[in-house]
Amino acid sequence: MKKVTFSTLIAFLFISFGTFSIYALEKEQNSELQVIKTYEEDVTGDGLKEVIELKGVLFSPDSTYYRDIVAVITSSENQIWEIPYMGGYEPTLTFIDLNHDKVNDIFFQSATGGSGGLYQYHLHTLIQNKLSEIPLPEQPFVKGKFLDDFKVEVTISPDMEPSIVDVSNRADDYVRLGIYSKDGKLLKETSAMVDPIAFFEPKLISKSKGYGLKSYQQVSGAYHADQLGTVESIWYFDRDKWILLQTRWMPSN
Repeated sequence: MKKVTFSTLIAFLFISFGTFSIYALEKEQNSELQVIKTYEEDVTGDGLKEVIELKGVLFSPDSTYYRDIVAVITSSENQIWEIPYMGGYEPTLTFIDLNHDKVNDIFFQSATGGSGGLYQYHLHTLIQNKLSEIPLPEQPFVKGKFLDDFKVEVTISPDMEPSIVDVSNRADDYVRLGIYSKDGKLLKETSAMVDPIAFFEPKLISKSKGYGLKSYQQVSGAYHADQLGTVESIWYFDRDKWILLQTRWMPSN
């Protein structure tokens, strides 16, 4: 066994401590919030513009993914509010009055980067110095199921007739997956894949009504890439809840 001298041990500790210090310094620097974009908007309703800084920490120096995203709102009187968000790509803020109180709300979006093309959204309002989040609408009615003869039934509303999608052009794939027999008989009860709402965009309802939201929700067959179509819906916020004004089925083919 090789004998370790005292001087060798000291040198080893010095090098190790130095390496650790450099690593800790780099980690600390990489963890610092950087300003992604600065906005000036009146979001409190006091007639004065607040400074809103959207900040984030890049996952790595060569990455475009931000983690620890936060919006920092500073009033003209140096009062500060912070809104934390989950990580994502290309985060942005939009200022628009969606709850119709004559003051712009804070609408956040960023791409998740997943295969489904999903975005994350948050909507906040800041009135009389009180910050609160407004839940975004959800589509509770959308569902789909496979039927005999290579067809899929898609229901988007209890008040509307289901849409029937002919998927016979994908018959070989469904037979291989064991969903159908070769003559089109359904071998097992199978539901279509219904994604959560993937995308929102502000939508002008009318000059008198103001803005609402338009949502897009994908429906797929046996797997996510097996796209059948998209449910497009228009929503309006009234009396503290979202009202579904219109919904329609847009087939992929």
